Amino acid sequence: MTDLFEPIPFGLWKEDKAAFAAKLGNSFRETGFAVITGHPVDQAVIARANEAAKDFFRLPEEVKEKYHDAPGGRQRGYTPFATENAKGQKTADLKEFWHTGRDLPADSKYRDTMKDTPSVAEVPDFDPATRAFFEALDEFGRTLLRAVALHLGLPEDWFDDKVEQGNSILRLLHYPPQENPPPKGTVRAAAHEDINVITLLLGAEEAGLEVLHRSGKWLGVNPPPDALVINCGDMLQRLTGGVLPSTTHRVVNPEPERARFPRYSTPFFLHFNQDFLIEQLPGCMAEGGKAEAPITAQDYLMERLREIGLVKA
Repeated sequence: MTDLFEPIPFGLWKEDKAAFAAKLGNSFRETGFAVITGHPVDQAVIARANEAAKDFFRLPEEVKEKYHDAPGGRQRGYTPFATENAKGQKTADLKEFWHTGRDLPADSKYRDTMKDTPSVAEVPDFDPATRAFFEALDEFGRTLLRAVALHLGLPEDWFDDKVEQGNSILRLLHYPPQENPPPKGTVRAAAHEDINVITLLLGAEEAGLEVLHRSGKWLGVNPPPDALVINCGDMLQRLTGGVLPSTTHRVVNPEPERARFPRYSTPFFLHFNQDFLIEQLPGCMAEGGKAEAPITAQDYLMERLREIGLVKA
């Protein structure tokens, strides 16, 4: 199964949109994941955001705690180490993270349910660096959804007005060093699926990301340097009746010699607009997709946040 994550060059999108859409869609159908090389996200933007994130995570715990919004479901700002658990898991994942959300217009109808991202005074470059990174990933995500639309036989711009003010989140993740190497085969982030439409992941070069194939085997995703990993979330799975699956994945602990190094990654969770009604596409139902009750993106998000412990029931 070594060819399952064969990198797809983004340059193909400019040359032959149908061919790129076919490769992306077929990879999604088989594994729920795809690897994209030659992506347009500027390396300087990535590096600047990563440095700002590292500076933030080095701050004292009491300073980081100022940015912790537990009542808000931790959808913006800081979430402390060992707070989030995977759905169905009682043990918390070994990570801390930061959430940057959309910068909404002042008159947005979503202001009541989408908070602003707090400003970090202690790291001067944090706000502009993370905002630029969010916007670059948001733009690229919308481009990838155009390829998904073509693969599904929809107009290329079908997703555009359904995600333009979506409750998308840039997550800056830090898995701290482990001074006492954990047993081989244990996990840093337990097996889970993503809630959103699609996830764009940079920083997966450090080994650990594994995907559960429908054959029952766990497959390591080891992208080349500077590649981007993309996967389907539960919202896209629900929209397509399972034609494009949201695949279970996890982050396993590293080999003992790598355990003392921190692991950073930066998933971008692209979401629908909160009032978008998720119901199965007719074309996917014709393929044998599974019918589920319609639900708004906001209601579905809150249901899932309760399941993973970020919002208390």
